Amino acid sequence: MFEEIAGLPMHPLAVHAAVVFVPLLALAALAYGLVPKLRRKVGWVAVLLALVAPASAVVARLSGDAFLQRRGFPREGLIAEHADYGSLTMWVTVALGVLTLALVAFGRRSKAFGGVLTALVAVAAVAAVVLVVLTGDAGARSVWEYQWQ
Repeated sequence: MFEEIAGLPMHPLAVHAAVVFVPLLALAALAYGLVPKLRRKVGWVAVLLALVAPASAVVARLSGDAFLQRRGFPREGLIAEHADYGSLTMWVTVALGVLTLALVAFGRRSKAFGGVLTALVAVAAVAAVVLVVLTGDAGARSVWEYQWQ
């Protein structure tokens, strides 16, 4: 299911969605949480991205597993590093999505609760963006530095 799109390997295509949507979710969630004047304009975008970004990270992760199995690459070295970062990225992005939805749904009810949610969103947003960069770097290095035998 997560192997190909129109005969092309799905993983190299799917990762681009995560590379775009995860940082956009981080920005929208931070804008919503930290800039009250933008909440009306950013709220629906944050909710939409809170659904799309985690889904894109999950598809990227699952298609990576399928790609690895189909090609028979060993899960070691740079490929293992990339896969491990991909797993972390997926879980942190799912957490960011859930926290963003909670912030939009419940954050206005209490300043203390909204403040805690905003702080959690900020930590998850920074972590998600850092992990996307690390995952992408490890993936690129696994392609360009892999010692083909």
